[in-house]
Amino acid sequence: MFFGQISEIAEIAKKTGTAVFVVPKDTPVKIKNAIVLQPEEKSVITIEQVREATQRISVRQVGDVFVVIRPADVMSEAAANAFLKNLEEPGDKVHFVLITDSPSKLLPTILSRAAVYFLREHRVIDGGIDANEKVKNLAKRLMVAKPADLVSLAEEIAKKKDGVRAYALEVLGVAIEMLYKTYFLTGKDVFVKKLPQFLAAYEGISRNGHIKLQIVSNLC
Repeated sequence: MFFGQISEIAEIAKKTGTAVFVVPKDTPVKIKNAIVLQPEEKSVITIEQVREATQRISVRQVGDVFVVIRPADVMSEAAANAFLKNLEEPGDKVHFVLITDSPSKLLPTILSRAAVYFLREHRVIDGGIDANEKVKNLAKRLMVAKPADLVSLAEEIAKKKDGVRAYALEVLGVAIEMLYKTYFLTGKDVFVKKLPQFLAAYEGISRNGHIKLQIVSNLC
């Protein structure tokens, strides 16, 4: 989904419990009376910050309350998991606004529960994808692979001797980012329709699922 102006973020967020807004880095975003979580120590958003925000929104809200997390992709693993618990029972007046320029770095479980919006005016995506050419090539092949090709691709990924799980997650993560960016640039639904499959494979492998099985079963 697209939106046209940064000033629209608050109004769009009011209609959702959780929304991810993909905007260029350092773009000013102002939401009145928002609870803002941003990196403090070690350039990450910590679990303590998430817990503090949780306490502040735990009381019954009369008006709309916005919790802005920016950049959302620098939440620590513990912070992201704590944030997920908040998504299970969000208050009617509580709106989580996740701002990032790298949506593929968010946990798949967060992406699967959020509405994702791309700034329409941002036609040129700054910077390339941070991965080597072999990883990019594998990601591209996965994106267009036919079911009959998935087994050999999964075997190619799984044969890496060291850090195979991290490697598989990197390939899938790059594929997810490519799908997001290609959809953003073209507006063609075919790319966004593939996202749930890739997100499911990523989530399955990240939870210690069988690497080849997760790739083949989810992307088939």
